Amino acid sequence: MAGALPPTYVLGFHDEQLVRRMEYRKLGQTGLRVSKLALGGAALSTLFDKDFDVEEGIRTVQQAIKSGVNYIDTAPFYGQGKSEELLGRALKDVPREAYYIATKVARYELDLRYMFDYSPQKTRESVERSLKLLGLEHIDVLQVHDVDVPNSLDTVLYETIPALEEFVKAKKARFIGITGYDVEVLKECAERARGRVHIVLSYGRYTLLDNTLLRHMNAFRELNVGVVCASAQALGLLTNTGPQPWHPGSEELLGVGRRAAEICVQRGVELGKLAAYYSMQLNGAATFLMGMPTRRQLQINLDAALYGLTGAEQEVLQYLRENVFKKTYSWGATITTLKTFKPKPVK
Repeated sequence: MAGALPPTYVLGFHDEQLVRRMEYRKLGQTGLRVSKLALGGAALSTLFDKDFDVEEGIRTVQQAIKSGVNYIDTAPFYGQGKSEELLGRALKDVPREAYYIATKVARYELDLRYMFDYSPQKTRESVERSLKLLGLEHIDVLQVHDVDVPNSLDTVLYETIPALEEFVKAKKARFIGITGYDVEVLKECAERARGRVHIVLSYGRYTLLDNTLLRHMNAFRELNVGVVCASAQALGLLTNTGPQPWHPGSEELLGVGRRAAEICVQRGVELGKLAAYYSMQLNGAATFLMGMPTRRQLQINLDAALYGLTGAEQEVLQYLRENVFKKTYSWGATITTLKTFKPKPVK
């Protein structure tokens, strides 16, 4: 509910007016009240932009938290540690009680041959490195990155998650989560790990292009897991500037994004804002995770979260939904490619 101050509010640090406008929701059964808009760490590295400005990124993180954003998500894979390193620098001047932070394990290098490692040893090493880079004594949420990649969930359930539970027991972490693109696998993993997994992060599956996440929202609620809905802009596809060349979408999908962006440019609106607003209308999700590497992009998403759309923007959104986004699109082929990864057998 907007208007009430969350437990993360720090007098003298936050912009109280903006914090009161922000909506905060319960994250499953964790007891955390998280901001409707969350900060995604993938864009806080060169993963999306080789010319990424580190100093601007640091200022953006600090401004986001002051504006009421209290949930931050990152991973070792984002810039091969650079995102976590940047956050460590940015958070030095931020009260620890002002935010919750999540990071991940299991996905690391750009080279597919060395990209994934779900083993307990690598998991332990990764968490310790994340704590060091972030400059923190504890992380709020530890997540298994891309649980839909291994050919068997046994690796995740019997190797990776037990290693994460060691950090929860040692009070170096509070909660455990899983992430992925394939919502069927996310559901199966949450069911098999009932009571051990507290948070599910689904990316790119509730956007103007794809509403597949709706398929299992009731199941996630019954499992008492909090839902983080990520990538409203579909890895940059749903923005006026468009995605990076490596975007996994088909030519048809990329063409749909280009057409939508052209319409938005012609009508003087930002497609990314429309996409953010649309995604944030989803009931049942606790927070909506978006990449915001600059203060300008932060403001676009804050405007969508705090103030909604103007009449002109509403008209363009309606036009796009009726004339451009007329069916569900996905880029599931990328999961098939990643499944060439072969995890080590469970011992």
